[in-house]
Amino acid sequence: MQNPLRRPRNNPPPTQVAEPRSERRSNANSGDYLASDVRGHFIAMSGEFVGTTLFLYFAFAATQIANTLTPPDAPNLQQLMFISLAFGFSLAVTAWVFYRVSGGLFNPAVTFGMVITGTLPWLRGLLLLPPQMLGGMVAAGLVSCMFPGPMRVETTLQNGTSIAQGLFIEMFLTVELVITVLFLAAEKQKSTFIAPVAIGLSLFVAELAGTLSFSSLSILFDTDSDVIGVFFTGGSLNPTRSFGPCVANRDFPGYHWIYWLGPVLGAAIAGGYYKFAKWNKYEEANPGQDDSHESDDGDKDS
Repeated sequence: MQNPLRRPRNNPPPTQVAEPRSERRSNANSGDYLASDVRGHFIAMSGEFVGTTLFLYFAFAATQIANTLTPPDAPNLQQLMFISLAFGFSLAVTAWVFYRVSGGLFNPAVTFGMVITGTLPWLRGLLLLPPQMLGGMVAAGLVSCMFPGPMRVETTLQNGTSIAQGLFIEMFLTVELVITVLFLAAEKQKSTFIAPVAIGLSLFVAELAGTLSFSSLSILFDTDSDVIGVFFTGGSLNPTRSFGPCVANRDFPGYHWIYWLGPVLGAAIAGGYYKFAKWNKYEEANPGQDDSHESDDGDKDS
């Protein structure tokens, strides 16, 4: 009996059409104008610049709209949710788009946390810092030029928040963000491909915590109240998020440094716990979390 997968003798295989020489030359030379390591750094830097610009542009635009409709010193619950969702969803989308290009960091604090844990080479981390800062300035500049009225997306201390309180608030909020990045994105596992969603949600939660006054929790569900929450620090968690609007407004508050030191300290704490967990082989504490149930189903069927 003839093998059905075998081609008959009188039916020769189809001839392949040769690729034009010009196309072969263009495909062979694409991306060869630089050494592979230099090209990798260059494309990662471009990804961080474009991604940071897009992330902060849409977040700044939503914040500008919210703060124009409602004064920043008298925010309500709808304004708070609008700004927090804008930052969280903007980060989730842009990080998901660029995580295969540059890692989708868009934040010097996150970059620092990955460098000190060894999940990102220090040279790559240094190279990503300038495009991240430039992206923040470009995003703030675009919003300042496109939207009428004064720029209202800066991060400031409000409601009597002291500099020390603002520093520690920024630090702990950044811990939440960086530890999410380290365990879900830098630590490769089955759910890494949806890590940008969790990262965006972590920023959303941090924005809520950083902008809402705990003293106003009792009236959160009173939708008739005009003043439901007040700002603490503005919920930066990202030096370039605070730096860009200051450049656009040409105004740096005297405590601007807390929006650098706070996130860096938070990244260091998150990185320290990540290394502690790795050193103690945290995978063995709760094994089987990434296992598939296909083998178990196969055993039952057999």
